[in-house]
Amino acid sequence: MRVKTDAKRQTILNVATQAFQELGFEGTSMSEICTRAGGSKATIYNYFASKQALFCEVMFNLTDKEFEAVIRLLDHATPNVGEALLSFGRDFLKLIYTPDVLAARRLMIAESGRSDLGRQCFERGPKKAEDSIAAFLSSAMQSGTLRAANPNIAARHLLGLLESEIFEVFILRMQEKISRKEIEQVTERAVTVFMAAYGPIPGARGQT
Repeated sequence: MRVKTDAKRQTILNVATQAFQELGFEGTSMSEICTRAGGSKATIYNYFASKQALFCEVMFNLTDKEFEAVIRLLDHATPNVGEALLSFGRDFLKLIYTPDVLAARRLMIAESGRSDLGRQCFERGPKKAEDSIAAFLSSAMQSGTLRAANPNIAARHLLGLLESEIFEVFILRMQEKISRKEIEQVTERAVTVFMAAYGPIPGARGQT
C-alpha cells in the first residue's frame, strides 16, 4: 500500500510540474491537474493541502539536486574562504534567480500571511541554506580563517549581501533576467564586504 501511495504522489508531482511549466501558476487549476493525473480532487488534496502547497513542492522537487550541488562548493577543508564564498555565491544566485525559483519565492511572499506555505517553504529553502552556510563559516572561524562571531548571524549577513543589490527589483518585477556578468559582479562586491567584516583580524592567531 505504501508503494502505491508513493507512486501516486509522484504521479501528481510529475503532472503538476508539466502543467505549471506549460500554463504557469495562475493558469493551472487543481481541476486541470486532476484531469491529467486521473482520479478525484479529493485524492490530490489528500496529498497536498492546496495548489500553493503543491506548487511549492514542485519547485523544491526541481531544485533540490541543484541546491545540494551549490552547497557542496562550501568545502570545509578549503584554505581560501573568500574563493569558496565567491564560487558558492555565483552558483547560488544563478539558481535562485531562475524564473521558476523566482516565481516560487514571489508566491511564498504573497501567501505567507494567508497560509502556512511561507513557513513550510522557509524551512526547506532559506533555513536550510542558512544552516549549511553557518556550518561552513563556523568551521572557518574555528580554524582562524574568519574572525570569531555568531555563525548563523554571519550566514544571514552573507545571504543579505548577496541579494542586497537585486532582491527588490526582481521580486517587484522591475527586472526578470540577470546575466552571468551581473551575477559575478554582484557576488564579488558582496563577498568583498563580507570578508571586510568577518575576515581574520590582522595579527590574530598568526595572521599579519
